[in-house]
Amino acid sequence: MCGIVGIVGKSNVNQALYDALTVLQHRGQDAAGIVTSHDGRLFLRKDNGLVRDVFHQRHMQRLVGHMGIGHVRYPTAGSSTSAEAQPFYVNSPYGITLAHNGNLTNVEQLAKEIYESDLRHVNTNSDSEVLLNVFAHELAQRGKLQPTEEDVFAAVTDVHNRCVGGYAVVAMITGYGIVGFRDPHGIRPIVFGQRHTDEGVEYMIASESVSLDVLGFTLIRDLAPGEAVYITEDGKLHTRQCAVAPKLTPCIFEHVYLARPDSIIDGVSVYKARLRMGEKLAEKILRERPEHDIDVVIPIPDTSRTAALELANHLGVKFREGFVKNRYIGRTFIMPGQAARKKSVRQKLNAIELEFRGKNVMLVDDSIVRGTTCKQIIQMAREAGAKNVYFCSAAPAVRYPNVYGIDMPSAHELIAHNRSTQDVADLIGADWLIYQDLPDLIEAVGGGKIKIEQFDCAVFDGKYVTGDVDEAYLNKIEQARNDSSKIKTQAVSAIIDLYNN
Repeated sequence: MCGIVGIVGKSNVNQALYDALTVLQHRGQDAAGIVTSHDGRLFLRKDNGLVRDVFHQRHMQRLVGHMGIGHVRYPTAGSSTSAEAQPFYVNSPYGITLAHNGNLTNVEQLAKEIYESDLRHVNTNSDSEVLLNVFAHELAQRGKLQPTEEDVFAAVTDVHNRCVGGYAVVAMITGYGIVGFRDPHGIRPIVFGQRHTDEGVEYMIASESVSLDVLGFTLIRDLAPGEAVYITEDGKLHTRQCAVAPKLTPCIFEHVYLARPDSIIDGVSVYKARLRMGEKLAEKILRERPEHDIDVVIPIPDTSRTAALELANHLGVKFREGFVKNRYIGRTFIMPGQAARKKSVRQKLNAIELEFRGKNVMLVDDSIVRGTTCKQIIQMAREAGAKNVYFCSAAPAVRYPNVYGIDMPSAHELIAHNRSTQDVADLIGADWLIYQDLPDLIEAVGGGKIKIEQFDCAVFDGKYVTGDVDEAYLNKIEQARNDSSKIKTQAVSAIIDLYNN
């Protein structure tokens, strides 16, 4: 996953883009980039690192212009070199920059077409650069000296016809405007909004509504699957459905883990969805063990806190904070090598012994992926004096890799792959393990005021909504995503970055 933002303003947008990216930092901590446009010229700064580390005062002063886009990167199967930081740029036609959240599943076919038919050169292994070149080629096919909104929407239509996968995109056409669009399944989120200033109306496109809230923009709505929004440099807003047969099947894992709880995605409050996850879990516990002996419910910071609180309320059990988190340690399930992950967990969390000593503890996490983190946490709870350690997952068992932009490991590195619940409980050392049922998760997320009929639940049920993912494709991404491949890739990346610097 990544975070994207685009702003068409009435004054310099560099600070607003920076602020929006800090709000979206949870969506990507590997690299960050901003590009602005002024008087037909582009000003770009991007590099590996957090937003606060990539952009210094000298960089911000050079990012002039009333229009720009930004990106925070979270690597999937590619490398982590600064060369793959976004936004990407092509000079023809017009000068186009693009930032992308998601993953194209037919990227190999597209890369071949770009070289052999479109006569374009791709410089990295990033599917975002492939997507940019497809969009640029289709826009060039219009053959216009000055593109209109009709030309932009026609190009997006052709992108949908050629590209398969999950993608949310912001692209800037130098001197003309910013376009945002979403794949025909609406897998990855993207919203747009506006704010009124003394100079006029400003528009913003972003991955999550929370970034609009923080900057004082009013959410207009989510982009529909297959839809595009085009905002001209002078502030005119145009929208168009650009897909033939769009169908909303958003990624349900956004609500489980990826999105901030204060965001609203496809009309659904992430916070309320997580509250309902806690309710459903409590109901399942009461069905399976009506005479349970849970003394205290403790969340594993931070994503599971909302579900854990509602779980405790419905069980009538105390809710306590049992772990203190070091917020300067990154996520662990994308770190290469089990040893590195184990070390990171110990650095990230510390147990408060008072809340564990002599108690039957129910630990709650948003999900279990590799199992490495929860195994270490369960051990920490025992060392803090817990009598019994139960473990509860707000999501069902993760048995299959994600192919639409989340770097979940290969199937054989997923602890639940081809294993029963009891097998997983034994491996992580839990006295009792309970998973959310998939129908309950779907009801929790899609059962509010806004009804969503279908979700992408592929990590749980192995059903990939784009219909093009087969065993051969999964084998390819397994080779790219396994630990040994990542270690080799990151070693090469470090050498490249050292040479470039």
